[in-house]
Amino acid sequence: MAETKEELHREMSDAIVDMDEDLVADLSHEAIDKGYDAFEAIDSGLTDGMERAGKLFEEEEYFVPELLMCADAMNTGVDILKPHIKTDSTRTRHKVIIGVIEGDTHDIGKNLVKLMMDTGGFEVVDIGRDVPPHVFVERAAEEKAEIIGISTLMTTTMDAMEDVIRLLEEQGTRNDYKVIVGGGPISTAFAKKIGADGYARNAAGAVRLATELLGE
Repeated sequence: MAETKEELHREMSDAIVDMDEDLVADLSHEAIDKGYDAFEAIDSGLTDGMERAGKLFEEEEYFVPELLMCADAMNTGVDILKPHIKTDSTRTRHKVIIGVIEGDTHDIGKNLVKLMMDTGGFEVVDIGRDVPPHVFVERAAEEKAEIIGISTLMTTTMDAMEDVIRLLEEQGTRNDYKVIVGGGPISTAFAKKIGADGYARNAAGAVRLATELLGE
């Protein structure tokens, strides 16, 4: 058994990378039994492990079958920890639209953001991957969302993110939404260049950024 919270989180992360679903379950129960914060365990343990697995996939050390096994292990841990997340029942559940921009079918990062935002108290509408810019705009209006989250892992699709913002400006609704961007090739400088409201390096960062942008 881990002696500290940090050690337990590291073991959870390692278990995800090792695709050890049973160990993830045991460690998740241990986190609860020791009274550790469930959201922090998901963030620093499970999500960290899945992000590491995602990097191995990008580096072609892991392939789709390994990635799916990592994801299954993560979901097992999330199912155990999620009921124990402390939520503020008085807080408004702000709505977020998230998707991967057109031309990119990688959705590991987007799925992690969805998970973390959902556990962080947001109402998340996932519009999928390979999504044209106009669909982000249309769905945001339909869903009455407050935040639009756009991701990509490919440099060739980055410019399409700016098209979302341009379409919002053209129809006069840019100020109705906070637009956040993320993904491997994205940076704070790029977010600023295209007129986005912010950039998140990872899933937990997206939750913090969204919360800050909404003034909470």
